[in-house]
Amino acid sequence: MKEEGFHNVGAPRGHAEDLKSRKFYRFQHGRTITTPPPTRNYRILRPLPRLDLPYTVEWRSLETTRSLLAFSWRKILPSLSSSGYYVVAYDQRGYGRTTGWDTGDFSSVDLSTFTFTRLVRDAVILVNALGYKEVACVIGHDFGAVGAAMCALMRPDIFRSVVTLSHPFKGSPSLPFDIVSHPPESTPKEDVHKALAELPEPRKHYKWYYSTPPAAEEMVNPKAELHQFLRGYFHLKSADWAGNDPKPLKAWEASELQKLPFYYVMPLHSSMRQAVQLGMAGENLSSVTKKGSRWLADEDLSVYAGEFGRNGFQGALNWYRVSTDPKNMIDVELFAGRKIEVPALFISGSKDWGMYQEPGVVEKLSEVCSKFRGVEVIQDAGHWVQQEQPEKVVQILEKFLRAAKTEVNFL
Repeated sequence: MKEEGFHNVGAPRGHAEDLKSRKFYRFQHGRTITTPPPTRNYRILRPLPRLDLPYTVEWRSLETTRSLLAFSWRKILPSLSSSGYYVVAYDQRGYGRTTGWDTGDFSSVDLSTFTFTRLVRDAVILVNALGYKEVACVIGHDFGAVGAAMCALMRPDIFRSVVTLSHPFKGSPSLPFDIVSHPPESTPKEDVHKALAELPEPRKHYKWYYSTPPAAEEMVNPKAELHQFLRGYFHLKSADWAGNDPKPLKAWEASELQKLPFYYVMPLHSSMRQAVQLGMAGENLSSVTKKGSRWLADEDLSVYAGEFGRNGFQGALNWYRVSTDPKNMIDVELFAGRKIEVPALFISGSKDWGMYQEPGVVEKLSEVCSKFRGVEVIQDAGHWVQQEQPEKVVQILEKFLRAAKTEVNFL
């Protein structure tokens, strides 16, 4: 087992010097778990194991740089562990140091290896490899929230409760119903991407940009400036940026989507790096770094820059290519009409546009989760809520887990 110098920041807020000196870091381990053929090497992060405790998985991935790695849970793991849970976070397929996935370039990668059922299968295999038959709670942030929700939707017998952060579950697919007796009428819909491109200030949606051939290369190069790009990206999506004032959108229409910041709905002819540069115009990088270091020190940001510099972004962006192309999502139709039937909670930062980027989804959570336990909005937090306000996230998680335990008989 290889130990990593990762943060343990479950200590009280007043212990800044202890955290800075990494006094507690030795209590967290980084490790690779290898499964039998077809071989996959899972990179996990966990506190020292207590195998007598119920097991919690914390999902990791960004869509891009969003809390992408197990490292993104470094501030949460120790506190949950000390509350009596055996907690593991892992690098999702496509990210970090988990290997065994298709590393082909844009034109050669087999996207069938990045479907949502594969996402859940990876989690099930890891849980079994660790010696467990069920998980007290699966927790995910951003695209990791998609994975967590899919686990709860597809295998509620294993994943007994679920918490999603920043990216709300929009429900399972619906299939054409009773079309033999009542053929559907063709109702023209706005081509939102065409409409965005035709705005007076032409725009494009970041998910569809991430699904294009040049996106991965444009994000990783030049590598010498990768750290600076990520600092800007993390800043703009955090509560530190004054430009974040999220509000519900009325509809999935260009006139509404254009209200989103450039990091979500980009200038039409810009790369993501250029969109971030536009957002950072007028910002003082030294001040941004100093302010951001309260929750993301430069040495921690270097972990993200190092992993993306080594791996590139294509593995991460393959998930967008799958989710934006209906033909790659047909496996999820197996669960059409199904709700999440285990206790579910959604957490967001008050300055996070993520909960509103798809209109109406947050408002319908109680309709797509039969045991929905509400929305918790954390003040003074943006998109990186578990890093910006870890103590508040831990308090909410502990309260939810105590309540869920009385309802679900965790092993």
